[in-house]
Amino acid sequence: MKKITAAITGIQGYVPDKILTNKDLEKMVDTTDEWIVSRTGIKQRHILENRPTSDMGVEAVNRLLAKKGISPEEIDLVICATVTPDHPFPATANIISDKTGMTNAWSFDLNAACSGFIYGVVTGAQFIETGKYKKVIVIGVDKMSSIIDYEDRTTCIIFGDGGGAILLEPNEEGYGVLDSILHSDGSGKQHLHQPAGGSALPASAETVAQKLHFVYQEGKSVFKAAVKNMADVSVQIMKNNNLSAENIDWLVPHQANLRIIDATAERMGLSKEKVMINIHKYGNTTAGTLPLCLWDFESQLKKGDNIVLSAFGGGFTWGAIYLKWAYNS
Repeated sequence: MKKITAAITGIQGYVPDKILTNKDLEKMVDTTDEWIVSRTGIKQRHILENRPTSDMGVEAVNRLLAKKGISPEEIDLVICATVTPDHPFPATANIISDKTGMTNAWSFDLNAACSGFIYGVVTGAQFIETGKYKKVIVIGVDKMSSIIDYEDRTTCIIFGDGGGAILLEPNEEGYGVLDSILHSDGSGKQHLHQPAGGSALPASAETVAQKLHFVYQEGKSVFKAAVKNMADVSVQIMKNNNLSAENIDWLVPHQANLRIIDATAERMGLSKEKVMINIHKYGNTTAGTLPLCLWDFESQLKKGDNIVLSAFGGGFTWGAIYLKWAYNS
């Protein structure tokens, strides 16, 4: 019996219509378009207004199912990676499943910040590899505008809203997820977290007044950790699988900062032509960046392409996946 691997057989992204440009931000905080672009690579980001995170997941899933010609009842499992759930409970994955008619699937949320999609893919792949399930949907989506202080120029320039969904199915031809490395380090909490809203500091009039429900980030510390760990884990997965810069077709890096992306690619010895970059269009959509990259570049992917996905996020969390692309677009 041939080994079963979990292959990505479909991808669909979604971003809301409203665009917030750097010029718009110049009117809101003390910043400039040139400053933002030179330090992050971001030119604009999409913003979801008056709707919850689940609505973006629903859009991505419905379009993915239509694209694949699959009924929602065929889905066995739904994993939603997000740090901006509709509610503390129930899980946003449950809500998306209900709204899309995926009534035969069990579903849950996964919180690993910007590494959430990678964690979700690895988790979903296990259920395919065991033979337990045939169709697993992994969603990475975040409405970061809901936890960003638009008077804080250190964070409001970075984040946007959006995400995407993939379909994982069994493969016996050697395509799909072939290896992964995942890490976490809770001591990184002090550098990047949302102070209030959980059991450690429940919501109150005081926490709202003190703006403790917004993202807190120490930029320099996070940048330093991201550069090191994203590059390290990407190089390690290359070594573990005897991959060279020549036989890697694509790096799919988390879109947090163009300088972090460039540093990771340089450590891997990759030319810019092999790196998926769309941070200029969407900013950092947290768990949404990797599926949005795959969606944007889907038409350029070929069956058998060697692809490395790499991410770093709050927590700290980080990791990399090596996969072979399973289809021609």
